[in-house]
Amino acid sequence: MLSGMHEHDGPLTRLRRSHEQSVLELLRKQGPLSRAELGARSGLSRTTLHDIVAWLVGSGAVVTGTPHVEVRKRGRPVEKLSLNPAAGEAVGIDFARRAVHVAAVNFAHEVVGSASEDHAPDLSWPERVDLAARLLTTLGTGSSGVRLDALTAIGAGVVGPIADPGSENAHAQGIDGLPDLLRKRFPVPVLLDNNTRLAALAEAVWGAAADSSDVLYLRLSHGVGGGLVVGGALHRGQYGLSGEFGHITVDPAGRACECGGTGCLETRASLDAVLYRYREAGGRAEDLAGFLRDVADGAPPALEVLERVGSDVGGVLAAVCHTVGAGVIVVGGELAEAGPALLEPVERALRRNLMPMARHHVDIRRATLGEAGSALGAIALVLHESPLLTHYPRPVPEENA
Repeated sequence: MLSGMHEHDGPLTRLRRSHEQSVLELLRKQGPLSRAELGARSGLSRTTLHDIVAWLVGSGAVVTGTPHVEVRKRGRPVEKLSLNPAAGEAVGIDFARRAVHVAAVNFAHEVVGSASEDHAPDLSWPERVDLAARLLTTLGTGSSGVRLDALTAIGAGVVGPIADPGSENAHAQGIDGLPDLLRKRFPVPVLLDNNTRLAALAEAVWGAAADSSDVLYLRLSHGVGGGLVVGGALHRGQYGLSGEFGHITVDPAGRACECGGTGCLETRASLDAVLYRYREAGGRAEDLAGFLRDVADGAPPALEVLERVGSDVGGVLAAVCHTVGAGVIVVGGELAEAGPALLEPVERALRRNLMPMARHHVDIRRATLGEAGSALGAIALVLHESPLLTHYPRPVPEENA
């Protein structure tokens, strides 16, 4: 179950919800605790804590037990409270341009599993939802797999801006009807957001930038996009347009972009654009896997292309850093698999374009969560328990949606 879903949303309900989340967060981070330990660490009064714990135990979110001890001592064993992994599960789905990625966690925030499958770019939405359902079913085959009947909510990442990530009526170009398709397959609340921004959220919560409150995330994939964490909060921007770094112009005389602009970063650093530039330089590999093999082998055309791509990317990142003051830059997506052959040119261009006083205050890192990043970010959106989501709408119970 999702905690904190109450019938009304007045000041007292919000205060109670914050107390619940405080208790749940302590149990998640520190493991089983006694009531006395919870009281000391939460700062809640004894009466308030008793009420909150009783509700969480009664709802099944928290379970009680006594830890095993080798030598029995006098007196009653101290009862410990802990999260109930069986209380429910949350699922995240990333509907990427050419693949579906899924991940699931139980109520204790333990990752149950993840899976992915590529598909043709013109696959219909009903077929993508069917694919997601099939992938989730494969996660449920093991003894600790996903129980689809235990789902409490689904978070989904999609390509493009999302007007309202906290609403089941969220709209984005080309995804009309997706929430209904998901609810028909899984009758639980559905939350949508931009998949690249969700990857940024995941890297800032669990991944490469978990130690920073000001993060710039860039994904180099079939498209180029990103996300911003500013002052410890994920930034959406007006109409959900934050993080569209792929549509910053780097070459006014360059190729036309699908956004309607000319010479956007996406026309130079997306996977198709990189392969196009690579073949122009004399490369012969037909796909990304072949290109990455050439990179690993030190083939001059591949390394020369990455040098130019890194220069384009580093210049854009420097401009964004000057705007938002990011302390950590995380680079992800399939192209990041090129490793130092890409990241070193990016870093050189970044340092070259940054103001001198900023050059030693920005740390560039490779993403650590891989293809499951957006799906994990979608789960974080559903659970809504990260301080990074302070400014986001809260999940809406299905009966109130």
